[in-house]
Amino acid sequence: MSTKIPVNIAGNLVADPELTYGESGVAHTKLRVAVNQRIQGADGAWHDGDPVFHNVSAFRALAENASTSLKKGDPVTVSGELEFRAFEKDGERREARRIVAETIGPDLRFGTAAYQRSPRAAAGPEAAVDAGVQAAPEAAQPAYNISTKGPVAVPPLGGPARADISL
Repeated sequence: MSTKIPVNIAGNLVADPELTYGESGVAHTKLRVAVNQRIQGADGAWHDGDPVFHNVSAFRALAENASTSLKKGDPVTVSGELEFRAFEKDGERREARRIVAETIGPDLRFGTAAYQRSPRAAAGPEAAVDAGVQAAPEAAQPAYNISTKGPVAVPPLGGPARADISL
């Protein structure tokens, strides 16, 4: 029996996302997120509490986008369902928990991000080009850079520049 509880967390990635594909071809990304709680002592000073580590799973387009956009150390926010599972290993009953992500994004309290829309997976890149929309290039770097804390120039997706839009 599994129990699912809605949950939101904000923390840092402990390792680079691990992208794999199942036998049916569904993308699956595993993330490990550390959440540090800030605690105020009796003297009024703030300090970090013990970190809590969460296993996060993302599927399909979210999995592919997360593995392309995020890297170790990035501050992230995750929204999803906390799932508990029981299993047996070596004859011993064990329990595991993970967050099945519905959304994942950079935590913008610590930097900026430039959003870059991916072409629809069902339509494919060829359909986007036929429709007059430029397909997103396969980028090795994410569309945002938290470490520089500055904006990143991202080319528009086939549309006019924001200043050239006429109504």
